[in-house]
Amino acid sequence: MSSSEPTHQQIKSLVESDEVVLFMKGSRNFPQCGFSSTVVQILNGLVSDYKTVNVLSDPAIRQGIKDFSSWPTIPQLYVGGEFIGGCDIIRDMYSSGDLQKKLGVDAGSAEPPTITITAGAAEKLKEAMSDSEPGELIHLSVDAKFKAQLAFAKEGPAFVKAEDNGVTILVDVPSCKRAEGVTIDYKDSDRGPGFKIDNPNAPADVVELAVTEYKKMRDNGDSGRLYDVRTPKERDLAVIEGSVLLDDSAVAELDDLERETPLVFMCHTGVRSRAAAEHFRDLGFKTVYNLKGGIAAWSAEIDPSVPTY
Repeated sequence: MSSSEPTHQQIKSLVESDEVVLFMKGSRNFPQCGFSSTVVQILNGLVSDYKTVNVLSDPAIRQGIKDFSSWPTIPQLYVGGEFIGGCDIIRDMYSSGDLQKKLGVDAGSAEPPTITITAGAAEKLKEAMSDSEPGELIHLSVDAKFKAQLAFAKEGPAFVKAEDNGVTILVDVPSCKRAEGVTIDYKDSDRGPGFKIDNPNAPADVVELAVTEYKKMRDNGDSGRLYDVRTPKERDLAVIEGSVLLDDSAVAELDDLERETPLVFMCHTGVRSRAAAEHFRDLGFKTVYNLKGGIAAWSAEIDPSVPTY
């Protein structure tokens, strides 16, 4: 269903309101999906000021921006009124330096990171190179969420070279610091053989916390802070005692907390809270939990007096 003319004009006005505009799920301080969080992390490292539009707050905008750009997914980035792309395109442009050029930001330079390539990985990488195009090398990228990826790329000013075990790796400038100390190995796993990239710089994973385990933590007085990422209307229906709504004031409070403070995030079933937990993990918090199953599991397994919906 196409958007109405008033919605189209509203979106056009939003696109033209700032030099850099990101249509996303959530806000800059609180992205509510992993793709939106990835783009926010990238932009935060490049520009200090940009506008975000939360498509979750207006269904007409959520559908309308897809019609406006003829692009089916969120987030969507606009620079100078021009549609740039979604998460994957932005991530690729960031790695190549094209996004920095579009934003008028100096891509800078960097020292090659120290990378360890095991003998097994070196053998497989050399085999892979036999399928490459002339002038291509293996490219290692590590994005703002420390997701590492190996692909082919041609040499250029956006890359530096790292070498180990007879293999030359291209590393894009934005990835260099995040790639320092990386080990590339080749192993068999439950999913079959493949490359394994161990990055000592990556933050700890978000821990999926069963409601029974969280109850034990509360009883022992070491449960940390419980943040509810649901809407105020949902909290009117049901609430876990002691939880705090993750609104703007709570986000401001989190900014001032010691990064060693344990954090627990919850929602209805554990999906939205997972995205929130990953976002604050990426901001440097060391111990971050996602309440598995959310308030629905809490009601079913711990406290039946909490209403279900």
